[in-house]
Amino acid sequence: MKSLLKLEELAMFGLGIFMFSQLHYSWWWFIGLILLPDIGMLGYLVSSRIGAITYNLFHHKGLAVLLYGLGIYFETELLQLIGIILFAHASMDRIFGYGLKFEDAFTHTHLGNIGKH
Repeated sequence: MKSLLKLEELAMFGLGIFMFSQLHYSWWWFIGLILLPDIGMLGYLVSSRIGAITYNLFHHKGLAVLLYGLGIYFETELLQLIGIILFAHASMDRIFGYGLKFEDAFTHTHLGNIGKH
């Protein structure tokens, strides 16, 4: 099952790349921005609870799709770009087993525990 989920996330990452290709941005934008959603980890400097909230906000695919949809509706490529980057980044993270965080610890995710046990 784990391999199937990773393949599904790989397909969604591919979709993110395809969606980016439909925009009028140079490819270096995608490469330069793909790790930016990890800025959500800065919340862990405050507390585990705040860190989980900020991390999950920047890694929630629903928010990514909403922003992309708003970008389509308002014909704003910047919003589309933000949605695509959030979506593709979340998919990329989940390929490697990094899921949405629980409030008790950074290593406790909806995909299981990460790191050394």
